[in-house]
Parts: sequence; C-alpha cells; structure tokens
Amino acid sequence: MSALEVVAPGPAPRHLLVYEPRTEGHHLGWLRFIVGDLLDAGVRLSLAADLRPGRRERLEEQLGDLLPRVRLWSAFDERGRRHLDGKARSVAHCFVQSGADQVFLCALDEIASSCWRRATLGIDPPAVLRGRIGGIYHRPRFLRAPPRSFDRWTKAPGFTRLLAAGWWRQIVLLDEFLAADLNAAHPQWPIHFMPDPCPADYESARAAARERLGLPADRYVFLFYGTGARRKGLHLAVEAMRWLAATTPAFLLCAGEQRPRGRTAADLAALAGGGHALLLDRYVSDNEERDCFAACDAVLLPYLNHFGTSGVLSRAMAAARPVVVSDEQLLGHLTRAHGLGFTFASGRSDALAAAMAAALRAGPAEVAQFEAAARRYAARYSRAAFTAQLLRSLGVA
Repeated sequence: MSALEVVAPGPAPRHLLVYEPRTEGHHLGWLRFIVGDLLDAGVRLSLAADLRPGRRERLEEQLGDLLPRVRLWSAFDERGRRHLDGKARSVAHCFVQSGADQVFLCALDEIASSCWRRATLGIDPPAVLRGRIGGIYHRPRFLRAPPRSFDRWTKAPGFTRLLAAGWWRQIVLLDEFLAADLNAAHPQWPIHFMPDPCPADYESARAAARERLGLPADRYVFLFYGTGARRKGLHLAVEAMRWLAATTPAFLLCAGEQRPRGRTAADLAALAGGGHALLLDRYVSDNEERDCFAACDAVLLPYLNHFGTSGVLSRAMAAARPVVVSDEQLLGHLTRAHGLGFTFASGRSDALAAAMAAALRAGPAEVAQFEAAARRYAARYSRAAFTAQLLRSLGVA
C-alpha cells in the first residue's frame, strides 16, 4: 500500500471540534489550513483554542475571515490553565462542552505520550472519547525507537491496545515511510499519511530578493532559517562558515528569532563584521520569509536528533532550493530518497562545511537536477495533497 493511500475512514463528522491550545511556531499556520479546508468541505466546526489576552489576538489575525464561521471555546480555565489534567481529560471537557460528535487534535502529541503510558498500565482515556477522537501525530518517536528502549516499552503496548479497542477515528502521520510500514503491518488500523505542505507560488527572482534584503549579489548564500535553539544546529552552521569564509564565496544568512549566545553569538558577529554573514534576529514577515528563500542558493538544516518533518524543508522545496541536511531520521531519509540536496554526518561542523563546499562546487547540470527534484517534491507534498489527505482521513472526501 502506498503512503498516499489510506485505509477506509469512518463516517464523516456532522459537527467536529478542532482542538488546538497552542499559538506558537507552526501551530496557527496549520490551524488555518485545517479550519479553512474543513469549512470549505462543508463541515460544521467548533474550535477549542487559547482565548487568553495576547493569544486571542494572534488567533484572530491568523484565522481572520474564517472566525465568524466557527464556534469558539476556550481551551483554558479561568486560572489560565488547561481544563482538568491538561491532557486527555482536558480534551474530553472541551468535547462535551462543544456538543460535537467527533474531536480532531491538530497535534495529537498534546496527549499521546500520557495516553499510551496510561493505557500500558490498563488505564483508558475518558470514555466519552472512545471512537470519537483523532488527530495529527507529529512526532511518534517511540515507533522508531529500538524494541527494548524504555520509551517503546512504556508506550507501545498502550498504543496497540487502544487501537485494537477502537479508540481512535484516525491517526494522521507526516512520515510517509512510517505510515506505509504501519499500513502494511496493520491494515485494520486507522493510520493515514498527510504531507507537510509546501507553500504555493514560492519561487521568485533571486536578484530582486537579495536587493530587498541587502545581500551581496555575487556570493553563494546559505540560509539558516527559524529559531536558534541548539537542537536546530545554529552553532554548527556558524562553525562551518568559519571554515569556509576565508577561501570560498560562501555567505550565511540567518533569519528568524535566533538569539545566539556565547561563542556562537561572538563568531556570528565576527562573520557579519567581515562581510560573510547577515543576521535578521527578529520576527520575519511572510513577505520577508519568501525573500529569504528566494535570495539564497541553498538551505541549511543541521538539526540534531530531530524527529519528524520540517517547515523549513517544505519552504526550501517550494522555492526550488537544494538543502544541506543532517543525515539522520526523516529529514535525512527524505533528502536521500528524493535527491533534494546534500547530507552530512550529524553534529560535525567539519562534515557540514564539506557538504556546503560540495554545494558550492555544484555545476549547472547538478543544480538543475536539484531544482527539478525540489519541484517534484513540492508537487507531491502540496497544499492540495494536504487537503485531500485531511478530508480522506475524516471521511469527508
């Protein structure tokens, strides 16, 4: 069974509660996708979200004209905490309050670990959720863990028991390889694949984007985009640039709320002072984000033990830019399987520098191959594919 095929879904919901208590990172962007797609499909929606001051404004800005078509419920109580236990009982509380007949979690990860561990001990989720709950499971790390690992030992029995007992309407995975493996091993389970979508109309002129951002026209620009958390590998990118700065035309563009510290901050400042880097250490608007990806020649993802997909990879593919990726987990697998760029030994700045140097040396024919592979990937992992898989998983399509 192909990962883009899905097992038969249950009946479509008449009234669906979408549960999304977070407003940071990718959460609101994905929420707009999901809410818009379901409303367009004619689904009656309620939404349990963060309506506290400061967060509600973010929600209103992101959902905009969709909000009047949705009934809102607070995912937080009067003390500013999630209802009850903050896990499955919180979801059950919002579900009962909404009067919906099914509930869909934009991030099943909110309750998954607790559910699996409790179920391993024989403790079920709230009974009202049985057969009525589903969602997108972004990081099911335990399913890729070694059989004897503690994480797998404490979660896998509960996961299997709840699936066998019919608790889940759907579990949607973003890993096409894992979804295919589970579909083949357990075709009766409601496991579905959905792509992390590549934004549409993302390719634009490199020269104009560089001019708007103040980037040099004659340098090979590597983009590091997102946050500067250590697990994202900003320190590795900066160390690698120190290797390349003296002898190559490499230039490092860091964009997003990086907040570098210590040696990384000092080295990045030195690179910028020498004309080898530019740091946009702030919130980046949608238009600036497009310019960042259009302006660069390649995108860096030197992540450390990162599990799951990445919106940075999706945007790189939408802009038809090759990537330089840690050779581990899903991102490494996707890069190798689809020919999206260069991989390197995770955690090693010298290996990253070597991979960046290989990108610098790539000739026109190799660059054209990467661009063609990126466009194929963007078509396969498109917004249209995201919508189709979301609706199929819910039985709406």
